[in-house]
Order: sequence, then structure tokens, then C-alpha cells
Amino acid sequence: MLLLIVGWRRWTAAARAKERFDDTLSDVQIQEIAASDEPGLLRRWLIHAGFRSRTASGLFLLSHLAATGLGIIAAGIVFWTDVGSLMLSGLSIVPGGFGDLFLPAVYIAPWFALVLFSSLPMLFVRQRRQLRVEQIEQDLPIALDLMATLSEAGLGFDATLSRLFQTRLSRRPLGQEFRTFQADLLAGRSRVQSLRRLSRRAEVASITLLVSSMVQAEHLGMGLADVLRRMADDLRDRRRERANAFAASLPVKLMLPLMTCFLPGVFVWTLGPIFSHFIKLADSVIQSGTL
Repeated sequence: MLLLIVGWRRWTAAARAKERFDDTLSDVQIQEIAASDEPGLLRRWLIHAGFRSRTASGLFLLSHLAATGLGIIAAGIVFWTDVGSLMLSGLSIVPGGFGDLFLPAVYIAPWFALVLFSSLPMLFVRQRRQLRVEQIEQDLPIALDLMATLSEAGLGFDATLSRLFQTRLSRRPLGQEFRTFQADLLAGRSRVQSLRRLSRRAEVASITLLVSSMVQAEHLGMGLADVLRRMADDLRDRRRERANAFAASLPVKLMLPLMTCFLPGVFVWTLGPIFSHFIKLADSVIQSGTL
């Protein structure tokens, strides 16, 4: 009878733990936890962009092959139809021989279409990676302030994460990373190992600094609230410095668009009538001289 009671308690405890584990994680996060600690280069690149499923690498390769096929079709349309000849004939009728300047663009256009179509999946993943990094760096100071406040109120780190998941940050990339970190803890990994896995998954400078500070605090037994508060202030100062540097570099970045797009229009608008009058006067002088 005693053995039955002990077995029943262990079974109910395992069932409750399994329910908690399943409620906390999504299928993608469970697959990632079961994955290897050292994924391949392609899988690691996709993980950094937020594509965590096991089929992400295969889907990326298939999309790359499909995009390359579309590029080959687009290049073949130009090669095997009259599109290229029409473009060449259109350039040949441009007076003054100025159409010859655009002949290299006509010959390069099919290969450019092939390269453009084949690189679309890579550009999409790269854009998702940049967006994810921007969202993480935007949300991290707010999350650290909230966690520091809750830690100062007496909550532990796990309870602080649970409160963080009740905010809007839970649907953002930062919340997903912390949820996967909590899944690592529930899977039996130590906090230091889970933090280092979090840093490798995100590959964001702010997350790396946070993980280094938390690992050091874990080894030295420091207070977590002070570490989180100082990291939040430091990240906010870094973001302010980046904003000031970006604002200072705007005049230099605007110089090339102004010179190529704005100034020629100004010259045509202001000096165009003068040149037109000068050409008419020169034409009248030439005609009177020939008479």
C-alpha cells in the first residue's frame, strides 16, 4: 500500500511537471531544446534570424532553389525572346550615339535578374535578422528595468520572468528568447549553461553583455537587482550614444542624394532658360551667316 501511494505521488508530480512544461513552451521551442548545442552554420544563421524549427534549413534550401529557377526563367525570357533585341534597337535610335552608353546594362540585365531572384531568400532572412536585433535592443532596457524593480520588491529571478511573460514583451523576440531560456531551466540545465545558450542563440551585443554580467553575478553571489539596474542604465546610455552618432552622420549621408537628385534639377530650373536663349541666339547667328 505504501508503495502504491509513493508511486501515485511520483506519477502526479511528473504529470504536473509535464503540464507546466507543455504550457510554457511552444512546439518550435521544444524542438530547439532537443536540438544539438552545436548546430551547423546554416541552421545557426537561421536560428539567429528567428527560424527555430527543424525544417527551417530544408525550407530555406528549397526556396533558394525555387528562386534560382525563377531567375533562370527570367534570364531565359530575355535571351530567347525578342526583348533583348527590342532594347538594343531602341537604344540604336537614340540620337548622338548616347544609347551606346547603356549597352552594357542591356547585356548585364539577364544575369542581374538571375542573381537578384536567387538572392531573395537570403535577403529576406537577413532582413528578419536585422528586425529581430532592433526589436531586442529596443525592448531590453524596458525589460531590465521591470525585472530590476520586481527583484528589488523581493521576487526571485524565475518569478520575475513569469511576471515578464504577462506583459506585451512576451510576444516580442526578447520574450521568446527568455521563454526558451526558461525552457532550458525546466529541461534540467543549469542557469549558467542556459544563459550561455541564450547568448549563442541571440547573438546580440546587448544580450551578450547581460549574460556576462549575470554569469559573473551568479559566480560571485552578487545581488541580481543591482546588476539588472546597472545593465539597463548602461544599455540606455549606449542607445542614446548610437542615436547621437546617427544624427551626426546624417549630413554626410544626405550629400550624395542631394548632389545626384536635387542639384541637377535646380540647375536645369535656373539655368535652363538661359541656355535655351543662348542656343536660339547662336542658331540665328549661324543661319544669318550662311545666308
